[in-house]
Parts: sequence; C-alpha cells; structure tokens
Amino acid sequence: MQQFDAVVVGGGPGGYECAIRLSDNGLTTALVEEAELGGTCLNRGCIPTKTLLHSADVYYEATHGGDFGVTAGNVTFDYGRIIQRKNAVSQQLSRGIGFLEKNHGVTVFHDHAVLTARDRVSLAGGEVLQCRHLIVATGSNPARIPIPGVDLPGVVDSTGLLNQTTCPEHIIIVGGGVIGIEFATFFYRLGVKVTVVEMLDRVLGPLDKDITDFVKAELKANGVELVLGVKVASIEPGLTVHYTAVKDGAKGAVTGDVVLMAGGRIPNTRGLGLETIGVALDRKGFVEIDGLCRTNVPGVYAIGDVNGKMQLAHVASAQGLLVADHIAGKPCKQLNLNRIPSCVYCNPETAMVGLTEEQARATGRDVGTGVFDLSGNGKALTMGENKGLVKFVFDRATDEILGFHVIGPRATDLAAEVAAVMECEGTISEIGSTVHPHPTVSEVVMEAAHVCHDSCVNAPRARK
Repeated sequence: MQQFDAVVVGGGPGGYECAIRLSDNGLTTALVEEAELGGTCLNRGCIPTKTLLHSADVYYEATHGGDFGVTAGNVTFDYGRIIQRKNAVSQQLSRGIGFLEKNHGVTVFHDHAVLTARDRVSLAGGEVLQCRHLIVATGSNPARIPIPGVDLPGVVDSTGLLNQTTCPEHIIIVGGGVIGIEFATFFYRLGVKVTVVEMLDRVLGPLDKDITDFVKAELKANGVELVLGVKVASIEPGLTVHYTAVKDGAKGAVTGDVVLMAGGRIPNTRGLGLETIGVALDRKGFVEIDGLCRTNVPGVYAIGDVNGKMQLAHVASAQGLLVADHIAGKPCKQLNLNRIPSCVYCNPETAMVGLTEEQARATGRDVGTGVFDLSGNGKALTMGENKGLVKFVFDRATDEILGFHVIGPRATDLAAEVAAVMECEGTISEIGSTVHPHPTVSEVVMEAAHVCHDSCVNAPRARK
C-alpha cells in the first residue's frame, strides 16, 4: 500500500490541474487516469472538435476568397488528414500534461480505480493507494438515448464520430445543443449535407433568444436543414430517422449515411465505488457537493462534470484549483456560476455570461438591455465577418451587469472581459468608460455598454 496526502481519480482538466496544485501546495499527490491524460476535453471533446472546426474554416475561406481578391483553384480537403491532425494535436497536449505532472512531483498511475474506503483507492493492477484527501474527477460520457435503432452501424455518439476517417455525404444530428450545433457547423463548412433534429422549438435552448434566432438563421442560410419541435421515435436500417412532432403528433422521416446522437452527457460514476463509501448522488447520478466541492463524506471531494454543476472544462479546472487550495488551508472562495462564460463554436461563434434577458426579467428587477450590431465594427468589416451582435442585460437601478451575450468573430474571447468585470462587481458604465483599442473587435463591448445608456455615437439613437 502506497501512502499519499491526496489522490485524484481522473486526469481531465479538473483532475490534472488539481493534482499539480496539490503537489505545489506541499501535499504528496497521486493522479490516477485509466485512459489518456487530459480526459474528454483534450482527447474526445473541446480540443479535437475545435481542431476539426479550424480545418473546416481553412477550407471554407480558401473556397470563398473571391470577395477579398484572392482566388484559389481546385481546392479540396483530405478528410483522413483532417482527422490525423486532430489526433496529433490531442496527443501533443496529452504528452505535455504528462511532462507537467512529473515536473511538479505528481505520481501518475495509468490504471482503473475503484474506491474501496473513504481513504483508499484500489487499482486494477493490484496497487492500493491510501490517502487523507480523495478527489473524484471522473468526468462524463455521451448520454445514450434509449430509442429503437440506436445500436445500428452508422449511428454514433460524439466519440465515435471523432474516430471516423470517412467524411459522410449526409449527416443527421439528433440534438440541437452545443455538441450538435458545433458538428453541424464543421460539416456544412465542408459542404456536407446536414440535418439537425431537435425536440425543442429552437437550437441552443439555454442561450438568449436573440442569439438562438441568429444561429438558426445562419444555419438555414448555409443549407442546414433544421427539424425542430420533434421527438425521435426510431432509427431504421438504411439510417432513416423517424420523428414525431411534439405539438400535433405529425410524423416525418429523414435518411442519411451517418446519424450522430448528440443528446447530452451523463456522469462517470457507475462502478467507481461511490456508493460503497457512502457518497450521495442525485437522481441523475451526479455527485452532490457543496460550494467548496465537498461531498457528504468528510475528506472526499468531487470536481468537474461528475458533479453536474456546469459541464465545462474551465469550470472543472477552477474547481480543481479551488479544492487544492482549500485542502492546503489557503484562502479561497466559492465559484459564482453566474460569472462563468459559456461558449459555442458555431460560425459566427457565440458566448454568454450570466442571465438571459428572459431570466433577468423573471427576477422582478428593472431590466434594461443594450444591443450593438457588428455591422458597425471596423475590424469585423475588414475581416469580412461583420455579422453578429453584442447584447448587455443590466439592472437599471444599480447599473449591475446581469448578462452578456455575443455572436460574431472572436466572441468566445470577448466574453472573458465581461466575466472579469462582473467578478470585480463592475458596472455597465465602467465598461463604457474603459478605452478599448481601435480597430479591434473588442470595441463592440464598449459600444454595447454605451447603447445601454443611449450614449453610443456609432449606433442610431434609440427612439424616446
């Protein structure tokens, strides 16, 4: 039996960063990861999909350069090489994590772990690790939707699709959430026929309606077929997806050569031993935690997707660092999930922080909004990417920023500025008075803040 101050089970963004910070804080630390270091995000999620999207963007720009005075002939893409590059990027980053763990003094075990006691982790290889602090960071897996035909060849989840080396001619995507819309964007920009089947009456349901309406229009303008407000009934051989309208029961069907099941994710808790040591799970199987990621069992923490609070890699990382500092007795504070950006890498990409307009109005506050159209941004126009908008949702009485929503070039980078201001409890006026560099896309954040108080010189004055 090997003794450690802390054992982290799971080497994704939350787990590997938590292990490094624990070690840096003076605790002897072990990290257990059965598969590749970096977890889903690095190997089967964030990084691979963004690598694919960039390849599609390069192809799309090469074939649409005429407006910029650049014409390229006979442009093609090699799907196999696109997948190879995706794999190479992930492998490089995973190797880098291995180097960092060793460099920071973390002992890494590549093995399957089972929790056998509050302070004990048994590995499949026979090793037993004992610890004072146990951190569960096992992440999540694609959800399996229980419908007839889901096991047919050609019906895949996101992991299966990432491993395919042949480009489909017509992909049917079941699910219009983040995963579904990002894959829809990747394929339509390669010229592939795409159909999205979604139970809600809009895509990206949790986002602000002004943003989802924009995304819907862009997808349609680029040839994506959206079948909304329907429930999938079955998938038949030949990959025909049968669906029924939620409102009136009308039936329909669509046939493709690949079906992606993009119906969300479930926590990796089964078979881990959480029940054995008495850790409480909610009805969906997520580990129940408090604001410091502590479970009901003293000394046991759960970070990242496995606790279900906000299934984002950067949330897992933040929770991992929080837990490592809490264990070491350092000052730390709970995460405010309303100040954490969420991003979707469609085209244009979109991001949000805080509340949607609908959510803000439901609080009963005197809510105001400020919207600036990207058609008025010089940098975006030079790039030929001046479609989009920026929207602030704020409290008129206090000038507090309640929400920020953006769709356009570099949207996922712009969200960090507003998140930082919200974390510092800054106001709309303070963003508006901050001088932004010109010409940059970041100016749209300042302009939208000016619109909130009807003081924007680069937008039409609001009617009184």
